[in-house]
Amino acid sequence: MGTLEFGGQQYLDGRASDPRELGWMRGAPPPADKRISFDSGRVLEFPKIRWSLSHVRELAPTVGVWRGRGGPSALECNDNAAAIEGLSFVDMSGRTRRFDDALYDTYTDGIIVLHRGRIVYERYFGVLESHLPHACHSVTKSYAGTLTAAFVHEGVLDDRKTIPHYLPELRGSAWGDATLRQVMDMLTGLAYTEDYVDEHSGVAAYLRACGRRPRPVGYDGPQTLCDFLPTVNKEGAHGETVSYKSVNTEVMAWVMARVTGRSFAQLLHERIWAPLGCEEDGYVSVDPAGMQMAGGGLCASLRDLGRFGELMRREGDWQGKQIIPASVAHEVRTGGDPAKFPYAGLAGYSYRGMWWVSHNELDAFEARGIHGQLLYVAPKAEMVVARFASHPVATGAAHNPITLPQMLSLGRFLRG
Repeated sequence: MGTLEFGGQQYLDGRASDPRELGWMRGAPPPADKRISFDSGRVLEFPKIRWSLSHVRELAPTVGVWRGRGGPSALECNDNAAAIEGLSFVDMSGRTRRFDDALYDTYTDGIIVLHRGRIVYERYFGVLESHLPHACHSVTKSYAGTLTAAFVHEGVLDDRKTIPHYLPELRGSAWGDATLRQVMDMLTGLAYTEDYVDEHSGVAAYLRACGRRPRPVGYDGPQTLCDFLPTVNKEGAHGETVSYKSVNTEVMAWVMARVTGRSFAQLLHERIWAPLGCEEDGYVSVDPAGMQMAGGGLCASLRDLGRFGELMRREGDWQGKQIIPASVAHEVRTGGDPAKFPYAGLAGYSYRGMWWVSHNELDAFEARGIHGQLLYVAPKAEMVVARFASHPVATGAAHNPITLPQMLSLGRFLRG
């Protein structure tokens, strides 16, 4: 079997780890050694993750995002698969790769490429199918950030207000003196770590409180998301540097839900899914109190993720109707202050409104999620790429050296 090495560890490669070949959850019932269950605490272990991210609803409680009663909006096809798969590019380590081989090397589950709104490339791997929602992970943040920014631009929310103005429950917490704008741009100082490997990290405690990780015997910590957030303390100053923390998105979405009286899933239905004419219902993970997880809980089909990217490329316009204010897309594309962006692995980027902004030659901005989820919007190439993946390593450091040159090469090809 083929293997891949990262960080001194060996993993089955993208072909050898195909969940169909490994037989996960097959049989009536599946054999004990081929079962995947939430209670085992091993849902996101590799290679099980290659099955799990396409079957989240079977593993944890969720709420639906209804697509509405109308038919799906048309996505015309102009297939260019042969030319795209034959593209070659040089990754950040100096290795020349073919586009199609790189899909396996990044553990891609599905990818769709839109050029000028038409599908020019679409492929599925492993157990993912076109109708199946896949975990978006932190791509969810960009949906939530876009909705919040729309409410700011429409005057429903004021991003200059501090969080306790909307959520008195968070007085005395890390967000007691943080503005909504600082939260939207991840410019907060929190005593919280986003380390998915460390079981003692802030994100591990957050996920246990939300019921997204099994709780150990005798667990007496926070029982829900809204129990957990007030326990987060301040560390450092707000407004000085981008510090990526999922809990900021949960605070932002809580503000949005409190003010509008609509849940995150309802807002996704009303403002995005139904107006876009999405093909499939989505769904969002919920905590034990029914709070919906805007920091990373959305699952959507690949084509519907592509539709959202195309909406942003078109500056909020969809078939002649302005679904999202154009000013929101302009703001995202402009980006934040690169001087406040500390992540060396994404040199030249900034962060704005829950989007990663490249400032590259394609003016690309991105929604990103752990294990390789990506929505890449490149206005100067008139291109949108949506990719789902189940990479064994959570952080982008494992795939960015391949993915970023791959996207740039594809954009240059389609542009020219």
